[in-house]
Amino acid sequence: MRVGAKLALATALLALSASVVAAQKVDLDYHVRFLPQSDQAEVRLTLAEGTALRSLDFDLGAGGDYSDFKADGQWQAAAADAGGQRGIWRPASGKASLSYRVRLSHSIKKGSYDSRSTANWALLRGETLVPPARIDQQDGVELVSRLDFDLPAGWKSIETAWPRIGKNRFRIDNPSRLFDRPTGWMLAGNLGSRRTRLGTTEVSVASPLGQGMRRMDVLTLLTFVWPQVQAVFPRQPGKLLIVGAADPMWRGSLAGRDSLFLNSRLPLVSESGSSPLLRELVQSLARINDSQRSDWISEGLAEYYAIELLRRAGGISDERYQVLLRHLIKDSHKVSSLRGEQVDSATVAKAVLLLQELDREIRLKTRNKRSLDDVLQGAMRLQSVSTDEFIQLSESVLGESSKVLDTSLLH
Repeated sequence: MRVGAKLALATALLALSASVVAAQKVDLDYHVRFLPQSDQAEVRLTLAEGTALRSLDFDLGAGGDYSDFKADGQWQAAAADAGGQRGIWRPASGKASLSYRVRLSHSIKKGSYDSRSTANWALLRGETLVPPARIDQQDGVELVSRLDFDLPAGWKSIETAWPRIGKNRFRIDNPSRLFDRPTGWMLAGNLGSRRTRLGTTEVSVASPLGQGMRRMDVLTLLTFVWPQVQAVFPRQPGKLLIVGAADPMWRGSLAGRDSLFLNSRLPLVSESGSSPLLRELVQSLARINDSQRSDWISEGLAEYYAIELLRRAGGISDERYQVLLRHLIKDSHKVSSLRGEQVDSATVAKAVLLLQELDREIRLKTRNKRSLDDVLQGAMRLQSVSTDEFIQLSESVLGESSKVLDTSLLH
């Protein structure tokens, strides 16, 4: 075959392969319409080509929050093995949609909400809108997911942690998952917001009007500690959303994907010197998943760095730091083990003290060339971390066995 013919054939094959790759991308659009009069949202999933998926098997939970399912193709309700309900969608060929309604307000105890819808605003996590699902898709298919909102009359705006590609439209892209669904905190309605750019991160602080959220105080504290954040965490998100509201929203703080919730009545820095805002920021950035009754790892590291970031930034004097240590010692003196599926505040305090000792041990043995920061960064690269794996990781940074971690607290 002549050179020219070979080149022409190669060019044609490249063009053909490129078109095949392009043909494997299938649009998945989420459309959300808030219905404040019924404390619900109507959600519609639309596939540009239904045959790209064999099925989506949703975990609908046990609370009856999801209802009124309508599907192009087959919808099958089933009981879950561990209780609750599942729903399996097998899309029809061509353009196919699944729609349903979801209840938005969720009370964790009487009069305290971690998700809420009112006449003027809704504050929730994206996981509420689209439940988790097991996906069975055709080989080579890549879903291209977008999320758009239809707001009620009088509602001015919507905020999510995802990149905005239109007024009320966002791009959903999570490379670690096949099924891209909305996650992280979201807030819609009549809002007040403040924005700034810290390094490469666009930071937004938003709350419903009249909720007492100290938006500029939040931005000021984040600006103050951000150089320390950049030094500890090798990657920061392109966008970070902080949302807040007053009671009856849960009086606490909670991290989500590239986002966090902070009750507007909480102090940004408590009397003890810890910071709920920074603790949830660490949780959101680190994304450490602990396993085998090792909740102390993620919770302990979050509290440790909430204190440490503020101290390194100069926000805690040596005198105040010693007072904080005395509080930790007092609060945790009865703790005999750190192990547990969900640890309490006393156990977290004991974990912080252990991590402080571990940091000192690493710095001493490596002549200040390594620190607990290296352990944190190693843990962030793992899918999950058990206590044994944390010890192995720490000793690999240390270069020898750890005396600090040879303790009955971890048994």
